[in-house]
Amino acid sequence: MSHIFFFMKTEIIHLTGISRHYKVGTEVVKALRTIDLVIHKNEYVALMGPSGSGKSTLMNIIGCLDTATSGSYLLNGSDVSNLNDNELAEIRNKEIGFIFQTFNLLPRSTAKENVMLPLVYAGIGKQRRHEMADKVLEDVQLTDRIAHKPNELSGGQRQRVAIARALVNNPSIILADEPTGNLDTKTSFEIMALLEEIHKNGNTIIVVTHEEDIAAHAHRIIRLRDGLIESDELNHDIRRLK
Repeated sequence: MSHIFFFMKTEIIHLTGISRHYKVGTEVVKALRTIDLVIHKNEYVALMGPSGSGKSTLMNIIGCLDTATSGSYLLNGSDVSNLNDNELAEIRNKEIGFIFQTFNLLPRSTAKENVMLPLVYAGIGKQRRHEMADKVLEDVQLTDRIAHKPNELSGGQRQRVAIARALVNNPSIILADEPTGNLDTKTSFEIMALLEEIHKNGNTIIVVTHEEDIAAHAHRIIRLRDGLIESDELNHDIRRLK
């Protein structure tokens, strides 16, 4: 008798019937219409679409920065659709690491202090915070810059600090919003190579971008238009840097 074994991929994001409407004066803007989407653990996904397509709204919902008008959102099997602001903040801190185009670093804090910030909110003890921050700063090759403030760092170094901060809590998802938007071409390649390495280490990565060159690094490309998923395809020509 032959035995067939099925290896189930672990769902990390499951959106069902997600819509997001905004009221602007007397008009209702339908930023997202009906989104059904499943993303599995350790996927590397690019979200693409022109301005007004709904990709930023979708990113905000996935990142628990906003809530849907209707539909359900399961994150790691837990329904986060109807959580209040404090509960969403707790989920964000535990489950999601954010990387922004503008870095969003505290200007008067050192690289290490910026990286430790999520750990402070998580209530982790001082000694452990220092150990965890040192480890991720080493992972992004910034050990020699831990005492520098953002204005003493290059754009690429600042983005590495932001990546270290995103990684420090060992989140379920790394959500990168135009992560190379403010960087030159050489530095952009370095940051994308770092994201590739993070993905190889088992992290789930979602990159929001309008650049085809950046999306080409992802293993799956989802394109939005007019608040709907226009296409959702595996990338058969993945651009690799390592």
